[in-house]
Amino acid sequence: MTTPRPAQLSADEARRIALRAQGFLGAPNRRAGVRGVLRHLGAVQLDTISVLARSHELIAYARLGAIGRKTIENAYWKDTHAFEYWSHAACILPIEEWPHFAFRRRAYRNRPHWNHPLPDGTYDQVIKQLRTEGPLTATELGGAKKTSEWWDWSGTKVAVERALMYGEVVCVERRGWKRVYDLAERAVPADLLHDELDDTECLRRLVRLAGQSLGVGTRADIADYHRLKGEQVDAVIADSGLVPVTVEGWGKPAWADPAALETAPRGRHRTTLLSPFDSLVWERARTERIFGFTHRLEAYVPKPKRVHGYFAMPVLAGGRLVARVDPAREGRTLVAKQVTLDNAKAVPAVAQALIEAATWVDCTDVRVERVDAPELREPLTTELARTLA
Repeated sequence: MTTPRPAQLSADEARRIALRAQGFLGAPNRRAGVRGVLRHLGAVQLDTISVLARSHELIAYARLGAIGRKTIENAYWKDTHAFEYWSHAACILPIEEWPHFAFRRRAYRNRPHWNHPLPDGTYDQVIKQLRTEGPLTATELGGAKKTSEWWDWSGTKVAVERALMYGEVVCVERRGWKRVYDLAERAVPADLLHDELDDTECLRRLVRLAGQSLGVGTRADIADYHRLKGEQVDAVIADSGLVPVTVEGWGKPAWADPAALETAPRGRHRTTLLSPFDSLVWERARTERIFGFTHRLEAYVPKPKRVHGYFAMPVLAGGRLVARVDPAREGRTLVAKQVTLDNAKAVPAVAQALIEAATWVDCTDVRVERVDAPELREPLTTELARTLA
């Protein structure tokens, strides 16, 4: 019988627990594949930015290695294993979590105002069209926008997005990055298609799942995972199955998945580039607390004010965040537009991460343009040449 771990964790123990919970410590479960990663994490964030690949592809790649990108897409969208909804942000979620978001669907239905007006009759017309014609994109429903402005949605787009939020419509597939909308009653398995869970039970389950996916976290960490309010976490955490712990240096109460405390986390560390939208680094305060690493997505920062680059990707190696790479692609060359390295010890890890990423996106060469520590440029290019040879 395993002896429970004490309620006091060192900072290093907490870091390793978090890495294992997020799928970066220990041998990856390749048999479970992408769907196993999704269920393990509970949510995979979507985003429009595509540099090496889209973020939801990068999440699976970071944990499983250079598996086929088509394999990743099929795992998410074929055979109704997942649906898209508002969680941490727009996320892919395991289909089994549909009932857990009943509280959010109810909140949207009771929302007093909306930013986009809805023309009379449009909502009913969209539902009727989906019922008659089957799954459709916004374009097939009649068009997504009134003008070329990204925010200027057509009435049809407003209606179908509202139906998505209400849960009358669901997205269980994307085609070429376009959402495919279908009636929830047709697409969601019958045993899951219900809003029977009250708000308290929805929150209790989501708090427990967030704690399991994080391994260990503060109230703010747990709330941020599915974008709950702090008071919502407070109301259910005592009944969530998570256990209170104290973590060295954190300065705030924390809770852990009891299963994560049963055995010391051991195994092989992944060396990889991370999407800035990876759930390991979602919450900036948590990333700084665990890794001593300040992370910020600069894609929406004016170019002259960027420090590390448009889509700087943290480099994970040996269970630590050791560098940043701002990547691009030119034909079959992966370009490291900017590399931020703290010391020479990180050079082999950065080279390894770049080469594996290049292989994954079918590039045959890697070119380094700028290294923030100029004295490390030559060691990095030498290591890349040696490894590629």
